[in-house]
Amino acid sequence: MEELSNYPTAIAEAAQRVNEIDSQLMAVQQQIERFEGNADRAAAFDVDLKNDAQRKARRFEVLLVNQEYQTAMDTQMRLTGEKANAIAQLEYLRNQFSVAKLLARLAIAHQLTDFELRELVGL
Repeated sequence: MEELSNYPTAIAEAAQRVNEIDSQLMAVQQQIERFEGNADRAAAFDVDLKNDAQRKARRFEVLLVNQEYQTAMDTQMRLTGEKANAIAQLEYLRNQFSVAKLLARLAIAHQLTDFELRELVGL
């Protein structure tokens, strides 16, 4: 376990990491939505498509061949995993801090009990 005074900084850094990943995730999500919007527009204005099922299939085809879209989707999946791990690390640090505080309180209680016991015995 770390020093009690080190936990707030470590927790703040872990929270900042979660925020950074979340920010990256939002940027990738906007990029994905832009690609999907472009695919929707391409399918919507294709006069050869007769019904909704054909437009959905065309949208899927457009997205499937878009390498940037595929890269953005891969990035989104990777960042989602990283964010989950960062949140787990943050919670781990918070829990460690709670345990460290409880152990410090227990040590203080033992010291007080020992002091009171010595006073009773007259030491």
